[in-house]
Amino acid sequence: MTTTSAEHTALGSLSAVAEARRAARAFLGGLGQQALGPEQADTVILVVSELVTNALRHGGGSYTLRLTAHPGGIEVAVGDRSPQPPRARTPDLVEGTGGFGWHMVNDLAHHVAVTLTTDGGKTVHALLPR
Repeated sequence: MTTTSAEHTALGSLSAVAEARRAARAFLGGLGQQALGPEQADTVILVVSELVTNALRHGGGSYTLRLTAHPGGIEVAVGDRSPQPPRARTPDLVEGTGGFGWHMVNDLAHHVAVTLTTDGGKTVHALLPR
């Protein structure tokens, strides 16, 4: 299998997360049913949701989503305008203010990396199994 990729950029509110999920579903659908099972596809969509939500909340209100199919996995890359890397925090079980997403992304992915971009932002890369 050759590498296949797609890119999606958006500004806006948290409703942009639904748009990112739709873009990811369309990308995965284009790979064909044999490329990814339903459980793996759900995992990709979940990671897209978490990384895009974090980019919108903490990264300046816009994001770039890049999805790439490699022979051994799907890479989800989400860029934003903040140079601050994501940080793990204690999940809030009382007030419901979050703290679960970064832990979840790291648990689901084979590899996670954060790279700084030349425009002063960052890109979070998560490689998920196929």
